[in-house]
Amino acid sequence: MASTTTTLAAAAAVGCLSRRIFTLHAALRPHRLSAANSRLCSSVQEAPQDKKPKRLPFRPAASTTHDWIGPPNPLSNLRPIVYHVPENETELEKHLRHLRQETEDWNHDFWTKQNITFSKDKEAFIISQLNAKGLTARDETGRRRTLGSEEMAEFYKSFLDTNRTRHANYNKEWYRRNFTITLLMARVSLSNMWRTVTDRHKSKKNSTPTT
Repeated sequence: MASTTTTLAAAAAVGCLSRRIFTLHAALRPHRLSAANSRLCSSVQEAPQDKKPKRLPFRPAASTTHDWIGPPNPLSNLRPIVYHVPENETELEKHLRHLRQETEDWNHDFWTKQNITFSKDKEAFIISQLNAKGLTARDETGRRRTLGSEEMAEFYKSFLDTNRTRHANYNKEWYRRNFTITLLMARVSLSNMWRTVTDRHKSKKNSTPTT
C-alpha cells in the first residue's frame, strides 16, 4: 500500500509540474487553436544548465495575414509565436497584439527558469542520494546511475512544496493576463463589427440614386 501511494505521489507531482491550462491558450491564439495542443511545457524534461533564457535565433518578420509558430524552444519547451500585423491596424488591435506577444515572452521566461531550476535540483538530489549510498554518479561501465521511482517521488514532492508559492503566483498572473486579453479581444471584435456596419451603411447611402 505504501509503495502504491508513493508511486501515485510521484505521478501526481510530475503531472503538476507539466500542467498547462489548455482552455486559456485559445485566448492567446484565436487564429491558431490547433497549435494549443502542441504548446505544452514540461518541467520534468532536462534543460541545459549553462544557458540563459532566450528565444531561438530565427524569428521571422511579422506577416500581415498569418501568425508564425516555431518549433518548441529547447529551454522552455514552448513554441514561439510571432503575431501577424494586419493592414490598417487600429490602436486597439495594436494594444492587443503587444499584450499577447508580451505574455508569450513572459511565459517563455518563466518556464525556462523553472525547467533549469528543476534540472539542477534533480541532479543535485540524485548525486546526494548516490553519495549517501557510497556510490559514484556512474557505474563501472560508465553509465549514469539512476534512482528508483519511490526515491524520485521524494524529490518531486519536495520540489513542489518548495515552489508552491511561485506556481500559485504564476497561475494568478496567467489568469489575470488571459482575462485582460479576452476583454480586449471582445472590444476589438465589437469595434470591427461596428466599423463593418458603418461602412456598409455609408456604401449603401452613396449608391442610392438622387432624384
